[in-house]
Amino acid sequence: MIGRWLGVAFAVCFVTGLISHYLQNPPGWLADALPSRPYWGYRVTQGLHVASGTAAVPLLLAKLWTVYPRLFVWPPLKSVRHALERLSIAVLVAASVFQLATGLLNTVQWYPWPFSFVPVHFAVAWLLTGALVLHIAVKHPEIKAHWSRRSPGTLELPAADGPDRRSLMIGLAAAVGAVTVTTVGQAFTPLRRLDLLAPRHPDHGPQGLPVNRTAAVAGVTAHAVTDWRLTVSGPRPRTLTLDELAALPQHTVTLPIACVEGWSKDARWTGVRIRDLLERAGAPPGSALRITSLERRGAWRVTEMGAGYTEDPLTLLALRLNGEVLSLDHGYPARIIAPNRPGVLQTKWVSRIEVL
Repeated sequence: MIGRWLGVAFAVCFVTGLISHYLQNPPGWLADALPSRPYWGYRVTQGLHVASGTAAVPLLLAKLWTVYPRLFVWPPLKSVRHALERLSIAVLVAASVFQLATGLLNTVQWYPWPFSFVPVHFAVAWLLTGALVLHIAVKHPEIKAHWSRRSPGTLELPAADGPDRRSLMIGLAAAVGAVTVTTVGQAFTPLRRLDLLAPRHPDHGPQGLPVNRTAAVAGVTAHAVTDWRLTVSGPRPRTLTLDELAALPQHTVTLPIACVEGWSKDARWTGVRIRDLLERAGAPPGSALRITSLERRGAWRVTEMGAGYTEDPLTLLALRLNGEVLSLDHGYPARIIAPNRPGVLQTKWVSRIEVL
């Protein structure tokens, strides 16, 4: 039963992780096909990703506790089937511990390793999934024999151990519930008052919204935006001041910021529609964009946006947040806000928009 629960948690993690990865790093053939709706899609999938990964921690610890004596059986290899089982278990345990440990450290943005988190986490996810599928295939006879309360293997279990087994499952369910309820509030805001163990609280931050990457970290100072201009490159290139942008038709939308670390919150954004900027620059409908930030360093200083986003009326070059001028930490003078888009791609301190 613990293995079943853990398998479900890993499956949810894997599927939602794939969604996150391809939204952040789409291959060329997929870039223009990424959907901008539902606008809350990334918020839900990434919230599920982090919540299921967090719930998997006590499940994995309990699973290892129940089986660890079998990891030291002798002789270590009895047959080809036994060798495959041992191999799958070794890879499965190592990959599981690695994924959960690095994933949890990513939620607090602590990276005490020399490799890049995203590609390694993505690669090991495939390794973990393959090891899990192999393990299930090897253990299928035992799984079938204990699948239900009336299965032959289950009926052979000592009746005297029943209360202990039930107590273990009740305690484990309570542990999973506790870590989930005290962390999921960073994404599921109705539970934000119970957000005791999560690294982010959705109400804490400038203008009532959390910030992952501050202007100081990005190397953007108030002096750097004093004479700010936006360059829009297209068939009719334009350079706009902040006052000229503010004089264009303004639109207000309510969209969440949803970050890979698992936190998210709705906010009210006001600014110029991206598709209106493209039209003024003479770009054909459905054009893709390259967006460049003022920040001096960072993996997401330059991002691209496919046609599905540029044509959506909810996609803005935002100038205001919750009725106030953007703070420097939230991307002043202007930032991107788009539906169903990871937070790292909601580029702040935008200086150039280039039609591709």
